[in-house]
Amino acid sequence: MKDYDFSGKVALVTGSSGGLGIEVARTFLKVGASVILTYHSSDSLQSLQKICGVSKNIFLLRGDFTKEDDVKILVSESIHRFGRIDILANMIGAYIAGKPVTEIDEKEWDDMMNINLRAAFLLSKHVIAHMTKQSVGKVIHVAARSGLKGTGFDAAYVTSKSGVIRLVESISEEVKSKGINVNCIIPSIIDTKENREAMPSADHTKWVMPLDIARVILFLSSDDARSINGAAIPVYGLA
Repeated sequence: MKDYDFSGKVALVTGSSGGLGIEVARTFLKVGASVILTYHSSDSLQSLQKICGVSKNIFLLRGDFTKEDDVKILVSESIHRFGRIDILANMIGAYIAGKPVTEIDEKEWDDMMNINLRAAFLLSKHVIAHMTKQSVGKVIHVAARSGLKGTGFDAAYVTSKSGVIRLVESISEEVKSKGINVNCIIPSIIDTKENREAMPSADHTKWVMPLDIARVILFLSSDDARSINGAAIPVYGLA
C-alpha cells in the first residue's frame, strides 16, 4: 500500500461494524486519520471496540441512517468532536435476493431501497452540505457489480445498487466544481465471514478481499484521486 499520510484528516466510516467497514476503518487509522465509526447495536459496538480500540482519534456513534434525524445528529456530533468531515466512506448495505419479482414483498423491497439507497442519499445530503462550506471533501459509496445489469431473482437489490451509481453520477455533477469528489466502488462478491457461511461451496479464492477494497477507497480519498469524479470503480478480484 502506498505510504499515505492522512494526519489531520477526518473520515466518517458508516456501516463500520461489517466485514468491509471494519477493514476500511482500520486502513484509515493506519494512515493517521481521525475516524468516526458508526454502529447499530450493542453487539456491533463491542466488536468495534475490540478490533479498533479506543483512542482520541476514534469516535463511536450509534444510529439508523435510513432516518434523516439520525443522520443530522451524526453529522452534527462528528463536527462538534473533530471540527470537520473530510471523507465520507459509506459502507452501509444489505442483500436480499433469490425471489422472482412476483414473490418479493413490499417490506423486502423497501428494506433494499432504504438500506442501500436512502441511507446513501441522506448521508450525501448532509455531509456534502458541510463539505461545501469547507470547499473540499471526498465521498465514496459502495454499489455493486450486479447494479450494472439485472440477472433475475434480485430485482430489489439490483435496483437499489443501480440507484447508488446514478446518485453518485448526479451528485458529482453538482459538486465537482466545489472541490468535492463523489465516486463509488462496484465490488463483486466480498470475501467476508458472512458470505462464506452463505456460500460454503463457492470458490472463495476468486472473491475480492476487504483489504483490497479498503485500499481503493483510501486512494479515492486521497489527493491522487482529485481528478476522478462520478466514477463507478470495478473491484472484482478474480471473479
